[in-house]
Amino acid sequence: MVDFELCEAEQSARLLSSESDGPLSSFVFLAPIHYPTIVTRGLMMNRQTISRRRVLKSSAATIVGGFAYPTIIPSTALGDAQTPPPSERVTLGHIGVGGRGTFLRNATPVGNGIQSLAVSDCYQQRRDSAAAKIQGDGYADFRRILDREDIDGVIIATPDHWHVPIALMAAKAGKDAYVEKPLGLSIEQDLKCKEVFDREKRIFQYGTQQREAKHQQYGRELVRSGKLGSIRAIEVQAPNGGSGGSTEATKVPAGFDYDRWLGPAPEAPYTVDRCKPSGTYWIYDQSIGYLAGWGAHPLDILVWCYDGDQAGPFTVEGTGDIPAEGLYDTVFNWEMTMRMADGVKITFKTGSDSTKFIGTEGRLELTRNSIRAFPVGLVSEELPSNNHGQNGANHIGVFADSIRSRHPASSPVEDAVRSDVMSHLCDIAVRTGERVTWDPSQQRLVGGSDQAKSMVSREMRAPWTL
Repeated sequence: MVDFELCEAEQSARLLSSESDGPLSSFVFLAPIHYPTIVTRGLMMNRQTISRRRVLKSSAATIVGGFAYPTIIPSTALGDAQTPPPSERVTLGHIGVGGRGTFLRNATPVGNGIQSLAVSDCYQQRRDSAAAKIQGDGYADFRRILDREDIDGVIIATPDHWHVPIALMAAKAGKDAYVEKPLGLSIEQDLKCKEVFDREKRIFQYGTQQREAKHQQYGRELVRSGKLGSIRAIEVQAPNGGSGGSTEATKVPAGFDYDRWLGPAPEAPYTVDRCKPSGTYWIYDQSIGYLAGWGAHPLDILVWCYDGDQAGPFTVEGTGDIPAEGLYDTVFNWEMTMRMADGVKITFKTGSDSTKFIGTEGRLELTRNSIRAFPVGLVSEELPSNNHGQNGANHIGVFADSIRSRHPASSPVEDAVRSDVMSHLCDIAVRTGERVTWDPSQQRLVGGSDQAKSMVSREMRAPWTL
C-alpha cells in the first residue's frame, strides 16, 4: 500500500503518547526508533550473473561419452567472504515501489546473500528510480518479473486489491512471496491464497513485522506459557478510518498506467484521491479499510498468541459507520464483539494499536513499542528498545532464510488467513447488521442471510481471475 507505513508511524507516535497505563501495574515502554536508512546496493546480475536457480539446476561438470569434463567457473561464482555462492543467494523482485514498497526495498538486508534484481510499478518515475537504485530492471507489467527464472521470490507491496491476485500468480509461477498486509479483498481470496501456496509448496511471509520485535516475542511466550492463567477475554484496538475524498473525475497523470493499477477492481474514474493515501485503503472497491489495513497488526498478535478461533464456530457482531458522502466508503468507528467456542470474549474497536490478554492470574497488553503487565514482576526481563525499521529488515531476512531452507517463515499464510478472516467477518456484520457465525473447520459462514453469504466473495474485472 502506498505510504501506508509512513502513515502508521505518524499515527502510532500520536496515539502512544496519549495512552493511559490504566489498571496495569507493570509497564515497560520501548522507545520508538526512527526508521534507519538502509540503502540497498543491488548486485548487478542481469544476463551475466549466475543465479541460485541456475546453479541448482546444473552441475560443476559436463558428462560427455562417460567422461567428466570440468567446467571452468569464475571465482566470483563460488563466493567469497563477502559474497555467498550462488546456491546460497536469494534473488528478489519488488512489485510495488511506492512509499511502503520503497521502505521494504531499502530494508532488504545487504550482506545476507539477498539480491534485488527487478522492480515493477504502474508509475514510470517510481519504477525507473527504484530500478536505478538496485542497478536492475524496471517493468510496467509485474508478470515480466514472474516470467524470469533467475528470481526466487517477490515482495508484493501494491494497493490492497492486488495483494492476493499477484501472490497467486507468483506461486503458480514457482515464486515464493512476501505479501504485505492486509491479505485479501474477500474471504474467498484469503482461502484461495492458502490453498494455492500449500498446493504449490511455496514459501509465504506475511508483512507483519512486529513478530520480529523482542518484546512481542517475549509477550507471546508469557501468554502461551499459562502464566496469565486461563484467558477469559481479549481486547483489541486499531486506529480509526475516516470519511472524505474527492469524487471529481480528473486527468490521469502522465507516466501512470491507471488501468493496470485498477486491475481486478471495478472500473472507476480517476480522482486526485483514489490512488494515494487515504484512498488506497479507504475505498471499498479496493479495500475494507482499517478493519483489516491496520487491524492486521493487533489481530495478527492475537492469532499468534491464542488459538481459540480454531476451537469451533464463533460469532461476530457489532456496529460501525459507513460514510454516505465522498470517495471513502469503508467502515470506521467500529465496535465489534467476537465470542469464541472456548468461551473467550474478544472485543475489537477503534483506538490505539494494542492487543490485551486478560487471564485469571494476570493481564498483558502488547503494542508496537511497549509491553504492559500485571501483576508487578510478570515482565522480569529487561528488553531492548524496539526498532521497527530493523524488525522490517529481519522479517525480510527470515523470508530469505525460508527460501533457502524451505522451512515455513515466521508469519505463514495460515495465520494471515485467520486474522484477515476476522476483519472480513467484522465488515460483513456491520454492513448487514447481522450476527454472523464462522465455522473454522468447514471454512464457511454458518447460516446468515443471502446478503452475508454473497459478501464472502468479490467479482473481479476481466480479464483478471483467481
